[in-house]
Amino acid sequence: QYTDLSPHSQCPSPGAMSQAVAKEVPREQGEGSSRRSRWGLLVTAGVGGTLVALYAVATPFVTPALRKVCLPFVPATAAQIQNVLKMLENRSGSLVDIGSGDGRVVIAAAKKGFQAVGYELNPWLVWYSRYRAWRDGVHQNTKFYISDLWKVSFSHYTNVVVFGVPQMMPQLEKKLEEELECNARIIACRFPFPCWIPDHTTGEGIDTVWAYDLKHSRACETKSLETTPETES
Repeated sequence: QYTDLSPHSQCPSPGAMSQAVAKEVPREQGEGSSRRSRWGLLVTAGVGGTLVALYAVATPFVTPALRKVCLPFVPATAAQIQNVLKMLENRSGSLVDIGSGDGRVVIAAAKKGFQAVGYELNPWLVWYSRYRAWRDGVHQNTKFYISDLWKVSFSHYTNVVVFGVPQMMPQLEKKLEEELECNARIIACRFPFPCWIPDHTTGEGIDTVWAYDLKHSRACETKSLETTPETES
């Protein structure tokens, strides 16, 4: 017997090698393309989800800036809160914070025994305020509502706190004068009301707080005369 030791007997023919390579290359290219496609979909989904989340979080903070009267969220300082509480000494009844932000004024008032309510347009801040009230153990004495202050009546509150801006104070002054009873006290922070003369003032600079008692305003005197029955002489 003879053994064929020629090169042709040990190596495949060039034609066979070309066919094998032709089969392997498309398979590798197809797998690489599939992996890149999957990664592309994952990256696109991740970026899209992140943008949606950022939009959902940022929109409530950006939207107020597009309104005719912008009331941006600026957290109250510790000094401002203490000055507000000072103006609430010897006061009782319900309290409302107009534009309550993260709820720190409402929570501080609740700790002093007030039934305190906050109105805020930003839902994220309202949910956070509710959490803070629960965490501080005053959730039973506090309520927070997602609402536009111009669509709410404050007629049943005897203490009103507002962190306003100059553009809104004249309109808000008129609204409160029409809605509140004569025993109400309005506490303005950062900016005073344009026409009312404050009965009490405390603090300095940005921490200044002005308190107005409606019983001293002309509107309340007129209201009292209208509601008091005439006596026969």
